[in-house]
Amino acid sequence: MGTGGVASVNYGEDRFAYSTDTWGFRSNSSKLSTKFLFRKIQQYLPLIDYAGFEGSGLRHLRKDFVKKLRIDVPSPTIQSRMVEILDGYDHAIAQTEALIAKYLQIKAGLMHDLFTRGVTADGKLRLPREQAQELYRETPIGWIPKEWDCKPLEKLLAPVGNSIRSGPFGSALLKHELVEDGIPFLGIDNIHAEHFEATFRRFVSPNKFMELNRYSVRPKDVVITIMGTVGRCSVLPEDVGDALSSKHLWTMTFDQSQVIPELVCWQLNYAPWVLSWFKRESQGAVMDSIQSSTLKSVELPVPPVVEQKEIFKKYSVCNSKIETERRTLEKLEQEKLGLMSDLLTGKVRVKTDSKTLEMAGG
Repeated sequence: MGTGGVASVNYGEDRFAYSTDTWGFRSNSSKLSTKFLFRKIQQYLPLIDYAGFEGSGLRHLRKDFVKKLRIDVPSPTIQSRMVEILDGYDHAIAQTEALIAKYLQIKAGLMHDLFTRGVTADGKLRLPREQAQELYRETPIGWIPKEWDCKPLEKLLAPVGNSIRSGPFGSALLKHELVEDGIPFLGIDNIHAEHFEATFRRFVSPNKFMELNRYSVRPKDVVITIMGTVGRCSVLPEDVGDALSSKHLWTMTFDQSQVIPELVCWQLNYAPWVLSWFKRESQGAVMDSIQSSTLKSVELPVPPVVEQKEIFKKYSVCNSKIETERRTLEKLEQEKLGLMSDLLTGKVRVKTDSKTLEMAGG
């Protein structure tokens, strides 16, 4: 742990050197294991973050603050059992994270194949072009199955007003017009790669919403961030309800008789033909925004809708597996957080003989 404004702590098993912005410490007592000390520091991190730093620029962690932390020290046997329990959670969390990473890798490869080869009527991938060149044709984004179209994104938008929109800008919505409760006003924090975060922090009044209705969102809109973390894209859920988009987002309503929104979203997040286009339009630099002309002109492969539905089925199966593991990971992390607090404050007692836990006073 050390400077930088946010405290973190790790346990090192091997030999290593410390940088100038980290501290290393260990127990010098046979009554206190270093691993147990590590767990106690983990427990204190919120307090350290809140009260342990000083400085107005690059904040520095006060060593005297850490030294004065009070640590209740149970017997070495109890310490060992507590560490064993928490290590077990860390192991389970690491295994789940590895499984998620594996599924994400499988999904990335599968989606690339699905969007360059597609699927036949029996649900199988077409033969690759190297084996059946007659099945493919060359387009501005590369070789695609000959039955597919290749269209600029603009041609795939729904025939409705404001099918692509960003704003409101300037005096249309002033900061003091945001309210504590009302109609959600979406921002960058709501849009993640293939995930819509329905936790709302900003709102407008119903009257202001009606005034700015041209920026309202629709179910299954595809939304991409154009400031801050540029290029994150997600699909709004069917039950999104009333909400306003912001000037930090491009919000797009697609013609679902031509394309499935989730498949457009995947391409905007990950497809090499999209990413290379964005890079080209930004002249190779790190993209600090996305212009409407860049977005509208990006070319996308467009399989027949019946084939898109088969692709979407396979996409959904992958997502379902990943989401299941993410829910497992979230549950493990919450359980570990609660158990760490209970164990290290004595609310839960450890029975070392039967290796079970019991509530204090129970």
